Amino acid sequence: MLKHFSLISLAVLGLWSAALPVQGQALIPHVLQLDSEQLEQQGLILAQEASQLAQFQQYQLALTRAQLASQLIPDNPQVWGLLGSLYLQTEQFRPAIQALLKARSLDQENAAVLFALGSAYFREEDYNAAVQYLKSGLKIKPDTPGALFDLGNAYYKLNRFDDAIEQYRKAVKIDEKFWPAVNNIGLIRYEQGNTDDAVEQWRQAIAIDGNQPEPKLALAIALYAEGMESEALEMGEAALRLDSRYAEIEFLEENLWGERLLTDAKQFFALPRIRETLVQINHESVTQ
Repeated sequence: MLKHFSLISLAVLGLWSAALPVQGQALIPHVLQLDSEQLEQQGLILAQEASQLAQFQQYQLALTRAQLASQLIPDNPQVWGLLGSLYLQTEQFRPAIQALLKARSLDQENAAVLFALGSAYFREEDYNAAVQYLKSGLKIKPDTPGALFDLGNAYYKLNRFDDAIEQYRKAVKIDEKFWPAVNNIGLIRYEQGNTDDAVEQWRQAIAIDGNQPEPKLALAIALYAEGMESEALEMGEAALRLDSRYAEIEFLEENLWGERLLTDAKQFFALPRIRETLVQINHESVTQ
């Protein structure tokens, strides 16, 4: 499991949750020049609109307004944080980093911006920078499960497995329902050859949320490799019916599956029963 950056960026978007009072849309007067107070007011209105649009996942419309807002009030760190988070949501990572660095230069103590920077650098595969910014944010807000999870993922990509597990466990200690952290401990344990512990972690993740396909599929693959064919096939089919993207090796790689688990996954997907299940799923998706 990888993707958590959307939650972090939503924390930045949330900076505007208590922004301007409800009011009518301001009209720009028909004059050649606007004073600074009018420009600031118009910029704040645009930023508020951008935040509201983002809540409805209309990110491109939100992005246009946030870009204009950043031009009208260039010294407002919240506007730059909002703009950076919208770039992050639309997977424009370099512009996201530039906007978020601007926000940080204007407000050194904004943890949400630091967390978003960590996510952006992670997506740019600069894992050391991701660690730096996530740790900086956690110094300000240490009890943030999502940021701890992201830091664990960055350590994972740096092959610092003990450090990764430590962060995942911290996240679960704060939020016992945070199944992605439990799942990822299983991913690491499996790569380390500790199948029993990996299986236990995935069972715990399923106990937290039984509708998540990833721990179900990982557990199915591990059980099949251990010779528990009947339970494995049944669980694997159920997982793939929840989300057939998990039958794609590239998608599994993006979600931090390691080489040992990927090797076993390829063998599992080649099984006649699983291949037949995937054909049925694809057929059902076409006919719907």
